[in-house]
Amino acid sequence: MAVKRIRYYIFLKDVLIIAISAFGGPQAHMAMFINILVKKRAYITEEELMELYALCQILPGPTSTQTITAIGFRIGRAGLAYLTLLVWMLPAVAIMTTAAILINSHQAKNFDLEFTRFIQPMAVGFISYGAYVVASRVVNTRTAGGLMALSAIVTYFINKPAALPIVLVFAGALTAFKYKKHEKEEIEKVKIKWGNFTLWGLVLVAAALLGGFTQDRFVLLFENFYRNGSLIFGGGQVLIPFLNTEFVEAKGYLNSEEFLSGLAMVQAVPGPVFSVSSFVGALSVRDLGLGGQILAGFISACGIFLPGTFLIFFVIRFWDSLKKYRVVRASLEGIHAASAGMVAAAAFVLFEPIDNSVLNVSVVIGTFLLLTYTKVPPPFIILAGLIAGFLI
Repeated sequence: MAVKRIRYYIFLKDVLIIAISAFGGPQAHMAMFINILVKKRAYITEEELMELYALCQILPGPTSTQTITAIGFRIGRAGLAYLTLLVWMLPAVAIMTTAAILINSHQAKNFDLEFTRFIQPMAVGFISYGAYVVASRVVNTRTAGGLMALSAIVTYFINKPAALPIVLVFAGALTAFKYKKHEKEEIEKVKIKWGNFTLWGLVLVAAALLGGFTQDRFVLLFENFYRNGSLIFGGGQVLIPFLNTEFVEAKGYLNSEEFLSGLAMVQAVPGPVFSVSSFVGALSVRDLGLGGQILAGFISACGIFLPGTFLIFFVIRFWDSLKKYRVVRASLEGIHAASAGMVAAAAFVLFEPIDNSVLNVSVVIGTFLLLTYTKVPPPFIILAGLIAGFLI
């Protein structure tokens, strides 16, 4: 038992090292997972890691977070997995909550935030790049291309939270009919343990009912993020249109400038991109004071991270059997294409409030080109934008 505890401690220390030094989203995170968790410590083989990563990519929720918590689950079951989640998310959550508090404080005291004027168009450049990356990986057929375009159009013109999951379900159901194009595999009986799925569903329903009955701000905030975290396929880029629709367009908790500032800042923060939820959550209750904002930042993070965690713990037990069904593999084509369309639409929606000047358009294009054709780390791009804001 003592040996296990020591190993668990070392594993959590490794997770913390990654959490404070992994910039650049799931792809960059995976490189560190391989270097530290596979090659250095051998907690898991590279083949097992890639299999977990592939599984997490097709589930709702944050890919990197699900992958690293699944590794914790493999090593020490649920107890270590939840500790892994906490250690992984806390540094980024703390930074983004602090950023929200500082921004709100500066605005309240009428500080000059002119030096951040390039951050918003840069955020649109990051979103555009995210749409490009997602589309280049998942849009490989005419059907996928059409669904991506349809999803982008619907998301752009119907800024309602309810529209997004409907689009995802429709797209997945449509491509599921193409199952015959997938090779048959020998099917074995799927043995399902429903515990974590039941937990996911109970929390979803309980949060909705409790929020509706009490109208408590923190319960409602948790429900908002938990619901969105249950519907997001494709990682941090796909989270953006959901949060923009829910918290900017529909509820007006943030304005577009604040939202874009948060999106830009999260690019310069190590760890999970989903930590932007803490920024949004803290600003959503700015009228409740410092303590309320800190609590809201943590509650929002729990809401956005827990659904994916419950679902990966549920699916990991029977995934090997389920993925042999052709209809399951076929439906993923539509879900991923629709997700790419949502990200593309978000770039247009979030650019609209920005002054349509030559300089801002150039910043958007320049950011996109830097991300596409160079290896400049995102934090350096953001830092360059802040410096330019001071000098220009």
